[in-house]
Amino acid sequence: MATVPEPVSNPPAHDRRRTPRGAASSAGPRPDRERGVFETLLVLGGHPVELDAHLARLTASLVELFPSHSPPPLHVPSPMHPYGRPSDGTSAGDSPGALRITVAPGDGGELKARIEQWDAPRGGFLSLCDKKSPRSEVSLRSLTLAGGLGAHKWADRSLLDEAQAELADGALPLIVDEDGTVLEAARANVFAVRDGALATPPTDGRILAGVTRMRVLEIAGAMGVDLREGPLTRDDLLAADDVFLTGSIRGIERVDSLDGRPLNCRGEVANRVSAELWSVWRNAKKSGKSPEQNERESGEPDDQAGRSRDESRVAALRGISGRGRIAQRHSASSGPRSF
Repeated sequence: MATVPEPVSNPPAHDRRRTPRGAASSAGPRPDRERGVFETLLVLGGHPVELDAHLARLTASLVELFPSHSPPPLHVPSPMHPYGRPSDGTSAGDSPGALRITVAPGDGGELKARIEQWDAPRGGFLSLCDKKSPRSEVSLRSLTLAGGLGAHKWADRSLLDEAQAELADGALPLIVDEDGTVLEAARANVFAVRDGALATPPTDGRILAGVTRMRVLEIAGAMGVDLREGPLTRDDLLAADDVFLTGSIRGIERVDSLDGRPLNCRGEVANRVSAELWSVWRNAKKSGKSPEQNERESGEPDDQAGRSRDESRVAALRGISGRGRIAQRHSASSGPRSF
């Protein structure tokens, strides 16, 4: 568990309004767009998990950030995926791996892709509260950042790296806006459970629309869990029955403290969702197909179907009303959207 740091003595003027005790604050530089954007994926049995959704999000960011450049070809190491040729070095058997795809402007201005692989962290998946179950717990320390980091997965992580360097092992920065609104953790989206309902900050342009966040909302909705995408505060997290993070490599991680204050762990909802998430990913690995491919067979021409599916995935990730199964389901089941 991280040691509670001393509060910042003289935060910048724009951070003084509601910087919580024990929290860092930052008016530092914004991410450098010229360093590009990236995606990280879990690899199971040699197959990147949720590859379609990650590539759709990456492409959407490139089109928005670099509209005059064509996205580069991506030779993704997946032997059964149509986006690229088979490559060496994928994880073998059931050993989990991780994949990082970075795209940034080259010396000549054109976009270039770099693909890296490494072993996935052990013990990071299925953060259950049962003492007999594997546990992966993190502590959070608030980091005030006006407007958050936005909707793109920036390759420039210097601001987060600086904040992370001040924390103990097992701790992560929690990005909050100037008014104290909780946005996201350094490497994950944030969820809170209270009275059986699941809440998460909205994809309103201040946070990354996480692929695992999307999948968790879909799974929880199918289970009949009440969902709310709306503003959360630090007090909401402290009062919650359970708080957890979602990310593409570690799946679901339970949060045990916030700024040195312990959080509750009544993890029935988190446990059920975590088990189902693992089942979805494991089944996709066995079939060599994405979860969407396991659910449907399209009769559209390939190019048209691909564009339509990519647009729906990005719309669902970003919570655009009326676009994609998830956005439609949540707008119908969760009442008016607060964003």
